[in-house]
Amino acid sequence: MNKTFDLAIIGGGPAGYVAAERAGKKGLKVLLIEKNELGGVCLNEGCIPTKTLLYSAKLYDNAVGSSKYGIEAKEVSFDFSKMMARKQKVVRKLVGGVGLKMKEHHVEVIKGTAFIKGRSTSGISISVNDTEVLATDLLICTGSEAFIPPIPGIGTPGDVILTNREILDLKEQPASLVIIGGGVIGMEFASFFNSLGTKVTIVEMMDEILTGMDRELSEMLRQIYAKKGITFNLSSKVTAVNGNEVIFEKDGKTESIKGDKILVSVGRRAVTKGFGLENLGVEIFKGGIKVDEKMRTNIPNVYAAGDVTGFSLLAHTASREGEVVVNNLTGREDRMRYNAIPGVVYTNPEFSGVGLTEESAREKKIDFRLVKLPMAYAGRFIAENEGGSGLCKVLIGAKHGEVLGVHMVGNPSSEMIYGACMAIEMEMTLNEMEEVVFPHPTVSEIFKESIFAF
Repeated sequence: MNKTFDLAIIGGGPAGYVAAERAGKKGLKVLLIEKNELGGVCLNEGCIPTKTLLYSAKLYDNAVGSSKYGIEAKEVSFDFSKMMARKQKVVRKLVGGVGLKMKEHHVEVIKGTAFIKGRSTSGISISVNDTEVLATDLLICTGSEAFIPPIPGIGTPGDVILTNREILDLKEQPASLVIIGGGVIGMEFASFFNSLGTKVTIVEMMDEILTGMDRELSEMLRQIYAKKGITFNLSSKVTAVNGNEVIFEKDGKTESIKGDKILVSVGRRAVTKGFGLENLGVEIFKGGIKVDEKMRTNIPNVYAAGDVTGFSLLAHTASREGEVVVNNLTGREDRMRYNAIPGVVYTNPEFSGVGLTEESAREKKIDFRLVKLPMAYAGRFIAENEGGSGLCKVLIGAKHGEVLGVHMVGNPSSEMIYGACMAIEMEMTLNEMEEVVFPHPTVSEIFKESIFAF
């Protein structure tokens, strides 16, 4: 007899495993199907391993520059293989933690490839490992994969050509690295390898790195890294790859650069094939599964969350989308809102932002007021960032004085940006923010200093 479930989830990444945990906790009978390891790309090939490596690089940066703080560290060195081994240890520990959470909330986990057979009055039929299951509701969380552009000679990722997956498995540090794409993934790997002494070159088709984030701060971060030795080729279109050579057009001329390794980091695309989605008739929009604000597809009882929707390819977005699905399934009215989704680039210094940028506010014809303050207005920043620079930008609605956007370059902005997320989500005004007490001394006080500067 086929097993039946209240909710079947395909994909065990941040959308899938968070939804499974929440649903199991609320008493639903849940099945989670994952063909690889629990945690998805984020935990195994993205967020966690890269941040583990970036922290090692940051510690190395601090040790090398410790004399600025009166600390003499002689003959500082690093062990690349130990960095990579620690990364794997962290990943294994967290994957195990996800598995324990599934057991704690009575979620049945099957490792295998799911295939959707169809939908009927008795439920949605799914086969996995030669077993058929039925589910009342289905949540699709199949995620995304690295996009390999159709550039002549680029071939399949392997020894020289790498994506975020292969570069995390390197056994030796490359002497030189060419990165095609100056987005978040490209900049984070550029930061890591630059700290270790690898010669890094970025080739970016747009006229600035980190498209979609605050342009002024993107330029500021680029200039910081240019001083650290990274070469940036902006407005440069890659036309071919020949072995370890990247050929590109820039200012009407053909140029080329060689690297021991070439990282292709030009974006990701939703995984919508290979698991029987066509058997449901789910609508696809701009390469991803089309959903409404409750994460419902056009097919009853079928939902989608995470990168597979092709909208906001961020782990924390995916988790929240999964929660929206479970809340609505268990009687709590909820909808997905994207006005306060934070974005972070874990470089050194970090770049964090949430809400409207100057560019997006002008594009939407929203009237706003703007304040920019150096991060040095916060005493704690000066104490902990000798010789470092940073900037905080706050956008306020011109009419009502509500917080519209906050963007920062400087450490540790990734740990501070949540406060701005809450202010935007709760539509807090200048007057309301002024009444919030911030701990002193903290770098987060820069937010309140900016509010008082209006």
